[in-house]
Amino acid sequence: MALRSRLDQARARSKGGLVSTLGSVEVMQPTYPAEAESYRAKLSDFLDGNLPADWKGIGALPEDERSAFQSEWRKTLRANSLLAPNWPAEYGGGGLTHVEQVILNEEFAKRGVPTSGANDGFSIGMVGNTILHWGTDEQKAHYIPRILDGDDIWCQGYSEPDAGSDLANLGCKAELDGDEWIINGQKIWTSQGHTANMIFVLARTDVDQPKHKGISFLLVEMDQPGVDCRPITNMVRHDHFNEVFFSDARCPKDNVLGGLNNGWAVGNTLLGFERGVGATTTSLGYRAELNQFIDMARDKGKTDDAEVRQQIAQFHTNVEIMRYRGMQALTRYLNGQTPGPEASIGKLFWSKHHHAITEAAMNLLGPDGMVGFGTETRGGLGAPAIGTENTPGNWIASFMIARPGTVYAGSSEVQKNIVGERVLGLPKEPRADTGSWKESQAAYK
Repeated sequence: MALRSRLDQARARSKGGLVSTLGSVEVMQPTYPAEAESYRAKLSDFLDGNLPADWKGIGALPEDERSAFQSEWRKTLRANSLLAPNWPAEYGGGGLTHVEQVILNEEFAKRGVPTSGANDGFSIGMVGNTILHWGTDEQKAHYIPRILDGDDIWCQGYSEPDAGSDLANLGCKAELDGDEWIINGQKIWTSQGHTANMIFVLARTDVDQPKHKGISFLLVEMDQPGVDCRPITNMVRHDHFNEVFFSDARCPKDNVLGGLNNGWAVGNTLLGFERGVGATTTSLGYRAELNQFIDMARDKGKTDDAEVRQQIAQFHTNVEIMRYRGMQALTRYLNGQTPGPEASIGKLFWSKHHHAITEAAMNLLGPDGMVGFGTETRGGLGAPAIGTENTPGNWIASFMIARPGTVYAGSSEVQKNIVGERVLGLPKEPRADTGSWKESQAAYK
C-alpha cells in the first residue's frame, strides 16, 4: 500500500485529529472543536479566580503547606463538580465529555495544580470508576458519595512479595465464614496506605482454579484489628508506600465487586481507567524538568560544553517524542479506542529518560551532588511537580526517585515482553500456568 494511501486512510479514520505537514513529513495531531476551546477559557478563568495571585505551582509551596493546600483545593473542586469530572452528574461528577476532561488535565498541569486530593487517584480514578462500572446499585449508593465527600479514602491492595509483575500468582486468601470473608496474607508497595481507611484487595477465593481465576475483588476496611499497615521509608526518606498484613481481617460477604472469582477481570478494568485523559500531560512535567536542567547547565557555565549540549539535544528530543506519543494516544482516545499494549512503549521510554537526565544532572552538580539533600522539597514519583525549586537537594532526590521508575507500574523487563509479544508479534515465553493455583504452588515448593 502506498504511503499516501495510508495517510489518506488515517485522515479519514481520525475524527479526533488532523494530519499536518512538517516539511516533507506528515504527522497526526489532535485538534479541539471551538466549544472545547471555549471550555479551556472557562477553566482558565476558574483557576485565576481560585488560585493565589502569586501561584507558581504546588511544587513551590513549602512541604508543610502542601497537604493543607491540597485538602482545601479538594473542597473547591468538590463544590464546583470538578473532583470527579468524568463521572455522571447524577453521581456527583462533572459530566464532562472526553475532550473536556483532557483539557482540564492539560490546564491544571500547565499551572502545576493538583486535579484531586492525595489519595483520589485510587479513590476516584481507580476504585470509584470501577464501582460505577461493576458495582451493584447498593454498592454505588453506599460508596460513591463517601468517596466524593472524603469519608472513604482508598489505597490499592494488588502486589505481594511473590506476586509483583506476575500478579496472578497472588496468595492473599479470603475464606467465607458465614456472612463475612476472613482475609489472611500480605500486600506490599501499597502507595498512600498509611493515609487510607479503605483498601481494595485482590484475594484468592478459590485455590482449586487456575491462577488467573479464583481471584475476587474485595472492598475492605483498614481500621480494624486484623489489618496492620507498616510504612516503608525509601532512600529519599519518604514514606510513600507501605506493606499491609492481613491476619483474620474481615469484610462483609457482599463486599465483592464484580462477582465471585471474577477479580482478574475487575482488576484489569480498574487499571484501564483514565489512561487516555492524561495522555498529553506527561511531557509537560518532563519539559519543566528539562528547562531546570538547562538553567543549571547555564549557571555552571556548561552550555558550551559539547557533551552537555548533546545531552540537552537528546533530552529535548525525548520530551518531544513523549509529546507526540501523547497526541497519538489522545487521538485514539477521542476516537473511542482503549489503550493497547503499545502503552508499554511509553512506560519504557519515560522511565529510561528519567534515569538519563537525572544522572546527567548529578554529573553537572559535581561535588554538590555529594553533600546530602539540603533544601530538598520535591515529593512523589516521576517528574517533579511544577514549581519545585531548582536546587541540588531536589536533583539528588530526583536522581534517587528515578531509579525505581523502571520497576514500579510494571518493570521494564515485563514491558519489553509485552512489546515483543503483543506489539511485534514475537514468540511468547514459556509459561507454566496449567493446573490449579494450589498445584502450581506445590510444584514451585
